[in-house]
Amino acid sequence: GKNSWRLESGKRMDRGVKRPAPGAAHAVAPYKKSKASTTTHIVFGVKNTVGALERGLAIFRSFGVDLSHIESRPAVTNVRKADYEFFVTTTADHKQIELCLEKLKEETSHITVLDENPSTTNPTWFPRSIKELDRFATRVLDAGDELQSDHPGFTDETYRARRRHFAKIAIEYKHGTPVPRVDYTPEEIATWGTIYNKLKDLYPTHACSQFNKAFPLLEQNCGYGPDNIPQLEDISNFLHSCTGFRLRPVAGLLSSRDFLAGLAFRVFHSTQYIRHPTKPLYTPEPDVCHELLGHVPLFADKDFAEFSQEIGLASLGASDDDIQRLATCYWFTVEFGLCREGDKLKAFGAGLLSSFGELSYCLTDKPEKKPFEPEVTAETKYPITEYQPVYFVAESFESATRKMREFASTMDRQFNVRYNPYTEHIDTVETAVELRDLAHSIKAELGVLCDVLDHKAGHKA
Repeated sequence: GKNSWRLESGKRMDRGVKRPAPGAAHAVAPYKKSKASTTTHIVFGVKNTVGALERGLAIFRSFGVDLSHIESRPAVTNVRKADYEFFVTTTADHKQIELCLEKLKEETSHITVLDENPSTTNPTWFPRSIKELDRFATRVLDAGDELQSDHPGFTDETYRARRRHFAKIAIEYKHGTPVPRVDYTPEEIATWGTIYNKLKDLYPTHACSQFNKAFPLLEQNCGYGPDNIPQLEDISNFLHSCTGFRLRPVAGLLSSRDFLAGLAFRVFHSTQYIRHPTKPLYTPEPDVCHELLGHVPLFADKDFAEFSQEIGLASLGASDDDIQRLATCYWFTVEFGLCREGDKLKAFGAGLLSSFGELSYCLTDKPEKKPFEPEVTAETKYPITEYQPVYFVAESFESATRKMREFASTMDRQFNVRYNPYTEHIDTVETAVELRDLAHSIKAELGVLCDVLDHKAGHKA
């Protein structure tokens, strides 16, 4: 029957694949900052006319906005009607900046504000440090015992109290601290065991090889088994040793923007609660079974981890329309993706790998199969209350990553980002200093590669 994650309603979209309200992030959004002084970066485009830059700079001066940095470059995209773009930095008061931007619109083709203040309403704000993911803890769309009337646990006060307990853990969690351990009840473990046993029988024939390689390792190292619900802390430590990915608890459903931003840091927001025991093969929202059985195993694979992070990096500072497109790509890959292994198709999407019904269905001849091409996938509509009529097939995780990177390069985003694994920060790559730092980093990596190649060549000689 359709005991599938698909029937876990469209709310899954709110955490990973929600389609946000339309709005252009690159327009001058309502700009509000806290009283604390923070750095603001502004990118604006102008036509190649005499005195264009001087007129723009005169506007900053007229509103008392001091600029600590100014750079120019040819326009990075032909979408905007601009010949040149200017990147400026200021720590001026938010009111001064707001007035300045209104006037600047008259002289420019476009303006993008890159704000470092998380309290801003500007959608181009994104976390720069992994610790800033703590800010998402209270930004869930629903959480705890806020259950819909059709939820199996709606009238069960014991279950609702349990959900409040899990929500409290997630809201109080801070990066860098151990994820609190949960004493799951016998009833919860029995629900987990029912799902575990049904799915494990299908994995050898239906799941991709990377998944089947990782699953036994989770049993050996993280306590996976039908009689035990693994702890997030143990799994997180194991994943981090494999690919640098981490788990952190989440109280409920995050917006697509916030959820995808976590992936940029190789952080996956995971629930800890489990579905209601009266319906072990159905849940109206993602639960610990979906997270740990569907998502976690592939985060131990380096190529899949890189693909997931690529979607996250592409989302940082993206427009609402581009967030929608990226979220749709996420839906058809990380949630419901298929991949090719030789002449056979296998499942790698978590929505499939946590649903024995749709896992069986997706490899039959009933649904249509299409090659994964982000520009096509991103515009594809999908149902949320039934099995998918169309699945997209990746030739490999490496090719999917390459295609996502190429797709992201076509997005109308006025800056580039990279994740620095040493500092666990997101760095923008815009200024000459940032480009030089990136070049030095690449130079160091190339030095290691050259040393290895010289060493191997020496052995062959």
